[in-house]
Amino acid sequence: MSVELLDGAIILGFIEDDEAFNGSVEDRFSHLDTNQDGLLSYSEMLKELQCFRMIETHFGIDVKTDPGVLSHIYNSLFLQFDHDSNGTVDLEEFKAETKQMMVAMADNLGFLPVQMILDQDSFLKKAVDRELTKLQSHDHMSA
Repeated sequence: MSVELLDGAIILGFIEDDEAFNGSVEDRFSHLDTNQDGLLSYSEMLKELQCFRMIETHFGIDVKTDPGVLSHIYNSLFLQFDHDSNGTVDLEEFKAETKQMMVAMADNLGFLPVQMILDQDSFLKKAVDRELTKLQSHDHMSA
């Protein structure tokens, strides 16, 4: 984990960079697809949904949430990704929903920088890293 400055423009820039965004999504999808069948089952996708830790913490402090409530929330999130309701999530569904979630985060953040703690392999950390690389290469070109 690391503490990073992040705003909506950084997230949108990452999403608009097809190579960076698609590559990151494809890598994550491949990592989650443990049986390598090109589809994410609920159990494979559950690992990703649990990483969000939206419910299990309150301002960074772990809280106990009713397992039934968690199960319902995770099931609802899985259905958001499963656009064709066939019980699995393919790469295109995963990519589309990830993009939609990141656009929503960018819209909510706006364009004032916010300091956040990010997991090393999260999409938001990849967005920050992409921006830093872009700034560093721009600095080297102007020097």
